[in-house]
Amino acid sequence: MEFNHKSVLLKECIEGLNINPDGIYVDGTLGGAGHSKEILKLLSPKGRLIGIDRDQDALKVAKVRLKDFENVTYVYGNHDDIKEILESLDIDKVDGILLDLGVSSYQIDTEQRGFSYMLNSKLDMRMDIGQSLTAKEIVNTYKEEELARIIYEYGEEKFSRAIARKIVESRNKKEIETTSELVEIIKNAIPHYDKSAGHPAKRTFQAIRIEVNNEIEPLYNTVKNAIECLKPGGRLCVITFHSLEDRAVKNAYNDAVRKMYLS
Repeated sequence: MEFNHKSVLLKECIEGLNINPDGIYVDGTLGGAGHSKEILKLLSPKGRLIGIDRDQDALKVAKVRLKDFENVTYVYGNHDDIKEILESLDIDKVDGILLDLGVSSYQIDTEQRGFSYMLNSKLDMRMDIGQSLTAKEIVNTYKEEELARIIYEYGEEKFSRAIARKIVESRNKKEIETTSELVEIIKNAIPHYDKSAGHPAKRTFQAIRIEVNNEIEPLYNTVKNAIECLKPGGRLCVITFHSLEDRAVKNAYNDAVRKMYLS
């Protein structure tokens, strides 16, 4: 399948990074390389881009799309480990960092990745297919209380307890293997769901995806570490897509500002 992903807030991010042509920049979520390509266009041969992604499909596509640029270093890894990654490359500080959080449209639209509640596929939802934990394991092995907590906290789903209960009831009869099975369970758990409010499985799928990929728990420290990796005057741009990400990023920003004024 072709890797299609529209670069969100492209113009705003490039302006926000305030590119120094000879600087070092990190795209911590390389994806389809849309943001990276625009950064590279503004870099001189002395400049450098570090592209990080935990999705090996994304890295393969990025290498093709950025083949005309020689000043790119590709890293198979997680932006949560940005300090260690830069240390391994003998880089102390950088001029700018970009983080485009969440799942890509390619990952959602690729049936075998199991992210979408609109497609019938095996329950997976791994951004990094090299990791062991999958959505199937979470749905079939987590205790009811833990499922309810995840669905409530990460999906902000008011019917979290009912959904968790239905999941456990269903898996006691038969292992839940596909996205379609899970969707039907969720629909049956929600009484008279309001169709105008969006798909009934949307929030639960978001919650399970976040748990699979550990998207929220390390985010505060990821942003904190990214700020510490910047040169004086360096820029960090973070694109968030829901309130959980917003909260973690804003808390890290606010604490960094507070620390700066107290030092």
